[in-house]
Amino acid sequence: MSTPVPPGPAVAAAFGAASVAAASARASVVVEQALALAPLIDGHNDWAWECREARDYSVEGLEGGLASDTDIERLRAGRVGAQFWSVYVSDDHVGADAVQGTLEQIDWVYRLAARYPDDFAIARSAFEVEAARAAGRIASLLGAEGGHSLNDSPAVLRMFARLGVRYLTLTHVHNTTWADSGTDEPVHGGLNARGVDYVRELNRLGMLVDLSHVSPATAHAALDATDSPVIFSHSCCLALSDHPRNVPDDVLGRLAANGGVFMLTFVPQFLSEDYSVWFEGDQAGPAPVVTLTDVADHIEHARRVAGVAHIGLGGDFDGTDEFPAGLEGVDGYPGLLGELARRGWPAADLAALAGANVLRVLRETDAMFADAGNAASGASVPRLVR
Repeated sequence: MSTPVPPGPAVAAAFGAASVAAASARASVVVEQALALAPLIDGHNDWAWECREARDYSVEGLEGGLASDTDIERLRAGRVGAQFWSVYVSDDHVGADAVQGTLEQIDWVYRLAARYPDDFAIARSAFEVEAARAAGRIASLLGAEGGHSLNDSPAVLRMFARLGVRYLTLTHVHNTTWADSGTDEPVHGGLNARGVDYVRELNRLGMLVDLSHVSPATAHAALDATDSPVIFSHSCCLALSDHPRNVPDDVLGRLAANGGVFMLTFVPQFLSEDYSVWFEGDQAGPAPVVTLTDVADHIEHARRVAGVAHIGLGGDFDGTDEFPAGLEGVDGYPGLLGELARRGWPAADLAALAGANVLRVLRETDAMFADAGNAASGASVPRLVR
């Protein structure tokens, strides 16, 4: 009996390439199955701010070929079905200036949808997200980033609700007068009494409490105070990278009981401690490599701690200068979902991550949000009166 001859290097390489190709094909099928079950909903994109800074708020010429992370062609290539547009001004804008800047951002999103009606539709509810999807449009939701945008005015908060803003990030880089940021020296021990009142007013209005940017103490205090699901619109996991913007496991572990959603972001400083050290230092030498596999690692950690029903995606495109290799723009989402599919994620889990979980949270709060117009016009007595 002759001894079998092992295949030569060329044959082995061919078999290996065929195996990789087959795995990629299977992953692509799973991704398509997932996106048939739920739209891909991104929790945070700063294109409005980018267009403020680089285009004087113009909505012309946004079809494609832009230097930004976002344009219409790339949104379509990325299979984005709904987008929370961040209506944001930095928190060095204070008082009435912050309110005006946020209103200008809201106006830009409305003008974007009006200028490209075949591509975008303003959405305030899960129903309107699904209606936009059925019509082949990208549902455009609004999220206000930073409590400074209110100028400590519950009336401004109620007017934002009437304009369709569906979430408020409680802080940005610095503390507000009622909540501690994760990147500032704490002064309130989390939320003070007025901060608790704001959380309750957000609940009453059907606006989502967004806990990205806040300190762990603020997150715990908000989870104690809220009677509605919360979100983290763009955060990563502290257990994998020690950065003050990242969320510890003891907070993540509370999302199952709350019903909320932790939306993973793609900012390299949050994904990799090595990159963060380089970024915060003298940046000597090349930047440490960060890829979409690092994002997938954070997603899988969040799934283990919070549960698959409590995770989502919030890229923060146009909100920072660099992104991981393979996720350089909004067209990168299929590659990320494909990576997770190759790791064995079934279509149902991918659909939950992509958008089904966020749609659930919207549905659970839609009824209250639909009543926000009545609340803001005085038809019911608000908990915060001035």
